[in-house]
Amino acid sequence: MQLTARFNDALQYAVQLHAGQARKVGGEPYAAHLLGVASIALDYGADEDEAIAALLHDAIEDQGGAAVGEEIGRRFSPGVAAIVRGCTDSDTMPKPPWQERKEAFLARLEHASPSVRLVVAADKLHNVRSLLRDYRRYGEAIWRHFKGGREKTLWYYRAVVEILKKTGTTPLVEELDRTVAELEQIVAGEK
Repeated sequence: MQLTARFNDALQYAVQLHAGQARKVGGEPYAAHLLGVASIALDYGADEDEAIAALLHDAIEDQGGAAVGEEIGRRFSPGVAAIVRGCTDSDTMPKPPWQERKEAFLARLEHASPSVRLVVAADKLHNVRSLLRDYRRYGEAIWRHFKGGREKTLWYYRAVVEILKKTGTTPLVEELDRTVAELEQIVAGEK
């Protein structure tokens, strides 16, 4: 598959939307996460719509809510917007409480399209890889950056894995499962 100018446009749009936003722990530009998620999605067979959605997966949630979803639909396609909406745990500000958002997202994930599950798995894999790196650098201090703290954050990633496994194990889901298990072991002091 070859990426077209649509992907380039989406990359520029994503970088523009997330300009000034940084990752929670290490402070890297948020664009690094978006590129990482798109790269993982492409590594596991994403088509161009899925790759564009990977770049934009946090746009609705973090950069303007439902209006941004409508803009994504106009600029890139209703299909891309549907994938991004499927990856979004809230499109309102202020966001509902953390636990409530995560439980609602998990309930929707069980019935999500294969494209949404692919982008979600790519996003969570990149997040967990980042958590592993940051935990090795900073130790337990990383959890203060997460509304769910250590226990709930680990619960959430494990719950995502279990839902994705129920809906169809893929090599990406298997890698996510192994990576979450590695994080769980390291945090428990077993590695």
